[in-house]
Amino acid sequence: MTETVERTENGAILYDKAIINQISAERFDAQGWLHSELLTGDLRSAGRGNTFFVGQIPRQFVLRHYRRGGWYGKLVRDSYMYSGEDKTRSFMEWRLLDKLAANNMNVPRPAAARYCRRGTWYTADIITVRIPGVVALSQYIAAENRSDEFWHSVGASIWKFHDAGVYHADLNAYNVQIDRDGDLWLLDFDKGCLRPAGRWQQETLERLHRSLRKVLTLDPRLHFSTQNWERLLEGYFDASKSA
Repeated sequence: MTETVERTENGAILYDKAIINQISAERFDAQGWLHSELLTGDLRSAGRGNTFFVGQIPRQFVLRHYRRGGWYGKLVRDSYMYSGEDKTRSFMEWRLLDKLAANNMNVPRPAAARYCRRGTWYTADIITVRIPGVVALSQYIAAENRSDEFWHSVGASIWKFHDAGVYHADLNAYNVQIDRDGDLWLLDFDKGCLRPAGRWQQETLERLHRSLRKVLTLDPRLHFSTQNWERLLEGYFDASKSA
């Protein structure tokens, strides 16, 4: 464990000194960096406008402010009920990512996280190391019709996470990312955790399937078919049998 916790006036900051040797509140504001770029994307892949690329190449970071989605997010945009520091969304995600990265899982390496209390509520932010050359699965399948081998490898890669007990709360065509070598990475582990095997594994696969079908309705030119999904499932179950 390489974490350091520094107390602030209204909360705390958790960070890895091996990645960021000094941290301050300004680093959790896009304007606190010399370079910042709002994350944008096609087919609604830009999220909720709460994510920025910050810092300079060769080492860049991703800064994300926690923001609610759905109908409840229209009422309470970015505040969460405080029930202890270790249960804040940012600290929980940071520690999960730290554990997964230490075990060579394809996830972003966590750099820093913070929470700010306001009475019984808090807001939160997280900074992760940017993974070079990755694109959302939705974008990757828009470029060309991918091979059966690719879809098989996607399924096998998802099984690797499931076999390790990694629950991703929002497995979709945007949080699944593909690098230059065609390897799969997972982003955004808000509400993620480690769990014993169970129904959740099938449910996350179903969530990804719904997301891919939805993306296809946004742009019918995308390359996704029933056969692609069957190859993904084949890869998943082949990997589970050989484990």
